Amino acid sequence: MLELNHVYTRYGKVECLKGISFTVKEGEIVAILGANGAGKTTILKTISGLIRPTAGEVLFKGKSISSLSPEAIVRFGVAHVPEGRQIFQRLEVRENLDLGAFIRRDKSEIQKDREMIFEIFPILKKRLKQKAGTLSGGEQQMLAIGRGLMSRPSVLLLDEPSLGLAPILISSIYRMIRAIHEQGKTILLIEQNAHMALKVANRAYVLQIGQIVLEGSAKEVAANPAIQSAYLGG
Repeated sequence: MLELNHVYTRYGKVECLKGISFTVKEGEIVAILGANGAGKTTILKTISGLIRPTAGEVLFKGKSISSLSPEAIVRFGVAHVPEGRQIFQRLEVRENLDLGAFIRRDKSEIQKDREMIFEIFPILKKRLKQKAGTLSGGEQQMLAIGRGLMSRPSVLLLDEPSLGLAPILISSIYRMIRAIHEQGKTILLIEQNAHMALKVANRAYVLQIGQIVLEGSAKEVAANPAIQSAYLGG
């Protein structure tokens, strides 16, 4: 469904991605692990059109999306839930969700998707008229994911969904990610919390300084001694 072929990306003169290649098949959760500064967030920004690759190609369902605008990429079926949530804090929860559906005009289907989100994140229904900036960190993360789902994407890009959350909330968020996956969503998951990511992922890639240094099934990656030492406390 999603494929990166020898992708290079720069911030100014700094080369952040150095020939990245990987695939995400339909129905998978694929995790990309790595330390701060490895290039994980840059991968998602490159896929969603916020950064243009300097070389290589991003393919979605076999078609190149490398030169498309972020809005066009959302219309193709790719939703990006950014690091740090980036919700609209002064708007109500309902308004944030509605903005996630800005590309859609099918009002009855939008309402169905809103109800689906309330099934996954019941607290959002209780907070519907509350200003998003007054939500807890975990509730804001739920809202950010819900907003992403409102565009009815084929692929959901999740950037550090556990960032800044208490352990009990991280477990809750990951139960909800699993529920979203069980509804048929394909997910590309960027995480520093390797332990949680490898619990839900089908496959994983490990990124170091803009290059993939290890790949395999989630079980294989979790069993790797270097990964256990670096990320899992082994």
